[in-house]
This record gives sequence, C-alpha cells and structure tokens, in this order.
Amino acid sequence: MMREMKDMANENSKILTAEQEQKLRQPIEDYVGKIQEKIDALRLEGTDKVISLQNRIDGVKRDKSLTREDRESRIAKAKNELEKAQAVENGNKAEVSKLIAEAESYIKAHFDQEYYQPVKASCDLERADAKAQYQKKLSELAKEHQAALSKLSDQQEIKEEKYVYKNRQFDAKMALEKELQRIKDRRHGAYNYKYHLIDLLRMSKFTFAETRAQKWENYKYTFNKRAFLLQNGLYIAIILIFIALCIITPIVKNSPLLTYNNVLNILQQASPRMFLALGVAGLILLTGTDLSIGRMVGMGMTTATIIMHQGINTGAVFGHIFDFTTMPLMGRVILSLVVCIVLCTFFTTIAGFFTAKFKMHPFISTMANMLVIFGIVTYATKGVSFGAIEPAIPNMVIPKVNGFPTIILWAVAAIAIVWFIWNKTTFGKNLYAVGGNPEAAAVSGISVFGVTVGAFVLAGILYGFGSWLECARMVGSGSAAYGQGWEMDAIAACVVGGVSFTGGIGKISGVVVGVFIFTALTYSLTILGIDTNLQFVFSGIIILVAVTLDCLKYVQKK
Repeated sequence: MMREMKDMANENSKILTAEQEQKLRQPIEDYVGKIQEKIDALRLEGTDKVISLQNRIDGVKRDKSLTREDRESRIAKAKNELEKAQAVENGNKAEVSKLIAEAESYIKAHFDQEYYQPVKASCDLERADAKAQYQKKLSELAKEHQAALSKLSDQQEIKEEKYVYKNRQFDAKMALEKELQRIKDRRHGAYNYKYHLIDLLRMSKFTFAETRAQKWENYKYTFNKRAFLLQNGLYIAIILIFIALCIITPIVKNSPLLTYNNVLNILQQASPRMFLALGVAGLILLTGTDLSIGRMVGMGMTTATIIMHQGINTGAVFGHIFDFTTMPLMGRVILSLVVCIVLCTFFTTIAGFFTAKFKMHPFISTMANMLVIFGIVTYATKGVSFGAIEPAIPNMVIPKVNGFPTIILWAVAAIAIVWFIWNKTTFGKNLYAVGGNPEAAAVSGISVFGVTVGAFVLAGILYGFGSWLECARMVGSGSAAYGQGWEMDAIAACVVGGVSFTGGIGKISGVVVGVFIFTALTYSLTILGIDTNLQFVFSGIIILVAVTLDCLKYVQKK
C-alpha cells in the first residue's frame, strides 16, 4: 500500500502545473522574444511600411470619391515612399534572415526537448489520472447506490434511486470528457506554440513540411472516432468486401481480379453511368430524386440506335421505318446526340416544372415521367430491339488508343464541367443554398423555381449524353427495356458518395467514388458468377446502410 502511494506521488510530481509549464517555456520566450524585437525594429521602416503603403495605394484606387488628378497624385506620392521603404527592406533583408535563422536554430535545439516533451508527458499522466479518478468515482457511486437500495422497499423509491444513479454516472462521464478535452487542449496549445513563434518570425510563411505537420496535428486534435465511423464506415466496409473479393476470385475462378484489363473494363462501364449519377446528384442535393433515369437511358439508347443504325432500320416507330443512311456518318452521330439530349431534357424539364411550381415531390413527378416514357417508347417501337449501329461509329466517338478506352475521357470531361458548375458558378452556389434551406434562399433573393428547374435541365442534358455514350459503347441494341434499374445504381452511387438526402450536402468527388465503388463491386460479383438478382439484393443493402448512416449524421447535426 505504501509503495503504491509512493508511486502515485512520483507520478503526480511529474504532472506540470500551469506555472511550471510557463517556467519551462520562459527561456524560449525570452531568447526568441529578444530576437523578435530586433527583427520588428528592422521591419518597422522596411517591410511593415511596404505593406502599409501597398494597402494605402489599393485603398486610393478603390476610393470613388476622389478625382482622377487627386487619385494619381496620392498614388504617385505613396509610390515614392514605397520605393524608399523597399530600399530599406532590401538593405535589412540579410540581417533579418540571419536573425530568423538564429531564432529557428534555438527553437529547434530547445523547444521539443526542454518544453514540448515534458508537457506531453505531463498530459499523458494527467489523462491516465483522470481515467483512474473516473473509475474510482464510478466505484463510489456503485457502493452508494447499493447502500441506498438496501434501505428501500418501495418500488417507486427504488425506481427513483436508479434514475438518480444513472444521472450521477452521466455527470461523472461528462466531467471526465471535459477534463480529457482540457488536457487535449493543453497539449495542442503546447505543440502549436512553436509555430506561433515561427509565424511571427517569418510573417506567416511556412515551409511545405511545416504546413503538413500543422494540418496533421489539427486533424489529430479534431478527430472524433464516432464522427469518423459515421462518415467513412460504409467506405471501410465496402473496401473490406472488395479486398475479400480480390482474395476469393483467384481461388474460385483461377484468375486475379485486379488486372489492367479488368480495371479498364470497370472504368469503361462506369463512364456512361457517371453522367447519370452526376445528373441525379444535383436533384438529391435539392432533397429530391429521379426514378425515370433507367427509362431515359432506354429512350436515349433506342433513339440513338435508330439514327445511327447500320443500314435501313428493321423496326418501325409509330409504324414508320426510318432511313438515315443518306446522311453523312458524322452528321448522324451529332444528330443522335442532339436528339438524345433534347428528348431527355424535355422530360426532365416537365418534371422540374411540376416539382418547382406545385411543390410536388420529385418522387411523384419523376415516377410519372418513368411511366410516360416507358409507355410511349414501348408503344412506338412495340418493345423490339433495333439491332446494331454502324460499326465505324464507336471508333469515331470512343476509339481505343493503344488499348486505352477514350470513353473514360468523356467521363473525366463531364466530371470537370459539373464540378465547375457546382463550385465556381452562381447557379452552383444557389443549388447548395436551395438544397440546404429553400425558405432562406428565397428570402435572400434566390429564385427557387429557377434553380430547381435548372437542376432538372442539367440532369436531362447529362442523361442524354450518358445514354448516347452507352449506345456507342454497346454498339447499339437499343430498346425500351434497356437501362432498367439504372436509376437505383445512380442514386445509390450518390448516396454512398456522401450526397445527402437532407439537402445541401455533397461533393462531386463523392459521386465519382460512389460510381466507381458500385461499378467495381457489380463487375466483381459478375466475374464470380453471382446471380444478377442477388446483386440487386446486395445493392439494396448498401443503399439502406448508406441512407441510415446519412440519417444518423443528420440527427447528430440537429
């Protein structure tokens, strides 16, 4: 017992008080502080004055109340002073650099060993002591609770005592978390003090390594295990599943999964789907969805196949057989793209209008679109497949260069364009604003109607482009039934990629990752010979888990 008390006393003696910590830091502050005073004196008539004069010139340029002559006069005067200040700055540059190097050399030699490491060790001991005190407190509360229960016989009083006991346990836990956060803040502050000194010496100019070190420290400081798992738990699970598939596939099929050709095949399959996911992502950002994507693909595939068909069409549309063979091949390619985009945009605009004008949920408006499109295309074509397109067209639109499928470049271009729209345009900022809070967006002058319809129009353009690319990739074979279930893949890719159904939350990078994840998993399961129907089950489970995690994040935020 005496030995344990002695060990505890030794440990407590290593825990630094605030005064002891300041005493460790004082020599560093004094030494670097004296150098900083010299640097500040050298900068006073040089660097500081240069910055002040540059700000003055910028202010004069922006001042609309001045006449042209007065503005030019003041700028000329400030520039003369600026030249003198720059001369002083250049003259003191060598001396300032020498003083900075001296201070940094001292910091490097003394800061970590004489200050930060003792503080870090103290924090480790404090953390262990706080946890020990917490366990001790829980033990005491348990004894008090048992003693109180032994004296009670009334069930209501017992219930009340249990309620009080739970509250005391919760209070003890909150006290522990508060103490652990205080200790964490102390260590973080000690670590950052070094960069505070360097910041003053170099006027916020850090090296790449120093910047990365600060970012890593800030990441560790703000890291929360629960938030991390909520944010990335699904990704981790899917990666583990994919790793398992990579291990199982060679055993079952005697061929590795991660080969160059397989990766290219996955990217090829993902490219047209990328357009669909990017389109519906904007609607999900507005707390909406689109159930008509698959039927849009079927309509686009059928339309593109009819126009680019090899020879005269064998099937009829509303009883009429089309013949586009008299047109130049490139003309047919362009016409098919334009018609695909126009048709898809026409239907998405209708859904967008009803959604925006009558506050109709996109689930209803797009479901109506889905039924109308499927009904029209099936009735017009009698549900038949239109065969293959001209074999020369895929080599014109998506040629393979040394085995590399250029269809991937179309997807990269789409990603870049939509990223620019979302992040660098007024429409993109309004999209986030309306998705986050449409009422507040309307009050601030944003046209909720215009943004909503615009999101649907953008989606239609992307659907048309995606269905046209899919037609080129598959060399035709368009029919009304093609694309069935693709809406689920597109929506699932967005949800897995972090585009929230609560609105206003999502990144293009997340959509891209989601598409690749789903395509890779589907491809892997197909190679393993898993039935397509079971793949739907797998996709459904992923969607359910993804949306559940999204809802948990939303509840936690609220």
